[in-house]
Amino acid sequence: MGQGSGRQERSKNQDLATSDTMQAEENVQSDNGETRETKTRDERLRLVFGMADLKNKAIGLYNIGQTCCLNSLLQVFLMNTHFTGILRRITVPPSASQKSRSVPYQMLLLLEKMQSGKQKAVCPKALAYCLSLHRVKLFVQYDAVQLLLTLWNLIKGQLTNPELIEKLCDLYTIWVQEYMVCQECSFETKRNSNMITLPLSMLDSSCHLLKTLEECLQCFFCPEELTGQNMCFCEHCGKKTPFTQSMKLAHLPQTVILHLKRFCFRKSASTHKLCHYLSFPQDLDFNAVLTEEQCQTDASEKASWQYELFAVVAHSGSADCGHYCAYIRSITECKWYCFDDSEVCQVLWDDVKCTYGHSEFHWGQTAYLLVYMKKDLQEPYPGLSENLRKLSPSF
Repeated sequence: MGQGSGRQERSKNQDLATSDTMQAEENVQSDNGETRETKTRDERLRLVFGMADLKNKAIGLYNIGQTCCLNSLLQVFLMNTHFTGILRRITVPPSASQKSRSVPYQMLLLLEKMQSGKQKAVCPKALAYCLSLHRVKLFVQYDAVQLLLTLWNLIKGQLTNPELIEKLCDLYTIWVQEYMVCQECSFETKRNSNMITLPLSMLDSSCHLLKTLEECLQCFFCPEELTGQNMCFCEHCGKKTPFTQSMKLAHLPQTVILHLKRFCFRKSASTHKLCHYLSFPQDLDFNAVLTEEQCQTDASEKASWQYELFAVVAHSGSADCGHYCAYIRSITECKWYCFDDSEVCQVLWDDVKCTYGHSEFHWGQTAYLLVYMKKDLQEPYPGLSENLRKLSPSF
């Protein structure tokens, strides 16, 4: 699919040098110290979260030429304190050349630069150069899902510590069981498969528009009849027969990424963007959405399927060109922020809901990726969110 990811008005600057304006902003020192009230609040938070989590501040990333998609995804990764906890434990490459080619190491350097607090935004040129060494093209428009999987594979492939690889997989990998049943002889095959994103169609089997995230999830795990040209070869029958294909949810990770498939092909083979309204909740209980027949797991696993919305990667524009930004809920502050390249601002939940979409506003922002996080990870101690609000009226 050729959906866009860079602002139309942005120039394709073919060098990675920081502009004079960007450089000037990076050299501006932060205000002299924090207020006593802020220090007191931070000291209390540090006792709960630790210094590493507290450092995750809302800092922008400069667009260096159609990199709004990359910037949005980096913010989603780096604002996730469970992911940054993995980054901080990586083995530092021994040589300069290895450092320049290591995606995890360059992400760690970018994170530290963002946490220095000396500028409103930083330039990701070193990481962009690192990605170019791995044949990730720069100055082109990307699909957010395609680029997300590219980043994931590079990060996982370059981690050398087996324990960290396992932690990374535990953080993002969804497991499902796929079933195929012959309708003539009832022969059944099944296999386990995993994915980083759950691709959710916004249309049902009759091509009717789905209007809620819950409907999309139910549709994804609904059995499908494979007949006519879609029939499969049955080993027992020795011929092509109608099959029933279904998937059952087996395991959900700590961070679940849902892909709303807003881009689809028309009969003319051109790509079309679905801009219609589709709501999604702040709190998502998979047990309440899926039936017993759509799950293949035990009670202890299902007990942990309580999630809270952590981030929304939104796309504005058409299927051919457009712009990405990210709405992210700070784990430590319990506040929503909009990350639009170098511009970062605090927003309300009503602002996030504006990404539900509208069929009459084809160039408006629409949610494309939804990132949910397990509630017990965001609240490791009972009543933690309420305690945080008591620490500061700003929560």
